[in-house]
Amino acid sequence: MRLLALFAIATFSAISQTLTFGVKGGVPLTEFFDTTQVSILYAESNTNRYIIGPTLELRLPANLAVEFDALFRHFSYHATIALIGNFQRNTATGNAWEFPLLLKYGLSGRVVRPYVAGGVAWDRLQGLSVTHLQVAIDGTATTTHISNPPELQNTTSTGVVIGGGIDIHALVLHISPEVRYTRWTSQHFSFGGVLNSNQNQAEFLLGITF
Repeated sequence: MRLLALFAIATFSAISQTLTFGVKGGVPLTEFFDTTQVSILYAESNTNRYIIGPTLELRLPANLAVEFDALFRHFSYHATIALIGNFQRNTATGNAWEFPLLLKYGLSGRVVRPYVAGGVAWDRLQGLSVTHLQVAIDGTATTTHISNPPELQNTTSTGVVIGGGIDIHALVLHISPEVRYTRWTSQHFSFGGVLNSNQNQAEFLLGITF
């Protein structure tokens, strides 16, 4: 029984030294949408200033590690066509889940370890809610709820990720500030050149793992 307990403690200690988990949060450095106004078309958007989700890291030999995150963000936009006798506006809110899988290389160090990272990411829209407002020439307004607006191009996307940061080992915690850049291969939204989801994404993240 004592040998079994010692084996369990040794196994847990080995796993805890190679597998860490925690939370990662931060702020976007770029907007979720690029918006402008062209003649009768115009758009507005709002990028919520937070990103958050769980993170898991497997430490490997030779200062390598594999990290997997599930990061959540919220967005909203207005897309409008303003013609005499035909005013239409789509007002939308939704969530985007981002799943980066990264290979990391860190420099040697007992307390502070700079690192670089690169890999791939998958992005998926969820909970998209769109209200369509149409106003006729006589002023009659009609409101409907739709799930597939014409500006929606893709609900999923893939991307290439690069980044770098510092892993600070403080007692049982690892605190990791980093900057990350993702280039998405396709757009989620596109509306007449005035509303385009940004394929270039930069963010500042802070990870806290155990």
